[in-house]
Amino acid sequence: MTEKPRVRVRFAPSPTGWLHIGGARTALFNWLFAKSQKGDFILRIEDTDKERSKPEFEEDIKTGLTWLGLNWDELYRQSERVEDYRRYLEDLLRQGWLYYCFCTKEELEAERQAMMAQGLAPKYSSRCRNLSKEEVEKKLAQGEPSVLRFKVAETKLTFKDLIRGSITFDTSLIGDIIVARNLDEPLYNFAVTVDDALMRITHVIRGEEHISNTPRQILLAKAMGAEPPQFAHLPLILNPDRSKMSKRFSDTALRDYVKAGYTKDAMVNFLTYLGWHPKEDKDAMTAEEIIKEFDLKRVQKAGAIFSVDKLDWLNAHYLKQMPPDVFMKLAQPFLLENWKLNEAMVRAVRGRVEKLGDLKELVGFYFEMPDYKPELLKWQEMTFEQVVENLEKASVLIADLSEAKFEEKALEDYFFERIGRENRGEMLWPLRVALSGKTASPGPFEILAALGKEESLKRVEKAVSKAKID
Repeated sequence: MTEKPRVRVRFAPSPTGWLHIGGARTALFNWLFAKSQKGDFILRIEDTDKERSKPEFEEDIKTGLTWLGLNWDELYRQSERVEDYRRYLEDLLRQGWLYYCFCTKEELEAERQAMMAQGLAPKYSSRCRNLSKEEVEKKLAQGEPSVLRFKVAETKLTFKDLIRGSITFDTSLIGDIIVARNLDEPLYNFAVTVDDALMRITHVIRGEEHISNTPRQILLAKAMGAEPPQFAHLPLILNPDRSKMSKRFSDTALRDYVKAGYTKDAMVNFLTYLGWHPKEDKDAMTAEEIIKEFDLKRVQKAGAIFSVDKLDWLNAHYLKQMPPDVFMKLAQPFLLENWKLNEAMVRAVRGRVEKLGDLKELVGFYFEMPDYKPELLKWQEMTFEQVVENLEKASVLIADLSEAKFEEKALEDYFFERIGRENRGEMLWPLRVALSGKTASPGPFEILAALGKEESLKRVEKAVSKAKID
């Protein structure tokens, strides 16, 4: 019995822009499939576009994958593999699969317009296919501009897509395709096919916009004597209005979501659900749980809706469950250097924050007391005299309590034992404002626990002075 080949998949981005959400989702699905099959996940940087490929974009791709936890087993760059492409180009040229085409852009455009005028799908007429060897050599010697074309057989080509089922192409509608500008400049479909063959790629998992490339790559693989990989085309990612998301818009770059304070766990979960669903209805899953359940059969064919509301909910879910020490570590880059959260602050804010980028606004009052108008200290129809009276009572209660008792539940029990639970707004509203200086903030007991006895007393005393002036 023939042993099943080890699963090998690849994520093959071009470093011509920042890693975007669509690319991150493709990388994730490849990684999940490889891990679920105990196979290899290969990162292949397709940097043959010398003008647009930039080192900073490659670094961004690797940084994004690392942040998501998608560790690769092998790394390749197409720019370092030119000799392999040249060797295959020379072999196919010698075998008669390729030929030089000398048609000008103007000639090709005239052909295209003529075919469209006849209601035909535009394709190359193959007129250079039958040039004699002598004619080709003469044109090359004269330095006429040329490209290399692949002879596409006119047939019906069917392949099984692991997500979409059988797909058939009429290759007579494709025409002979350009595979290289010259022996040292292969184009996308050719370089990809060579790489997939040499890297023993077993499964190609990519976006559905690549379906039209598949018959070209299958024909090229067969001409090279290679077994084409299995293909699986992921659904498009759509905006809420079902329009297609574009990687050219900055708000779809993964780095923007990282800077906004989304967590790795939330993003992995969110991207997984963009086109895939588990057997049971689960709102959130860990990467380990997803790997155990991941199956390409559960990937949908229809477009996947990108919902920021869903991402925000997931992120808030993970932040709320996060241990305080982990939260503090992740939060620090989003705060001023001298702002250090403590556990009481984390407990107070953890259930209120959707993303860490919002944290500075939510916790700033702990470190820098905002200025506020004295009127804010009033609860409903209170007078300033009542505000002063109640804040002074609160100050005495705080002063009488030992620092060891500054824990939210203990503070709540202590205060309510002494002030009762009726009319508590008249005591707690001025106290909360005195501690936070804000209209909306955590409750006074949460803030007291976070600030501690000394800082709490200072703030209440300042509030008393503010209310007395008015």
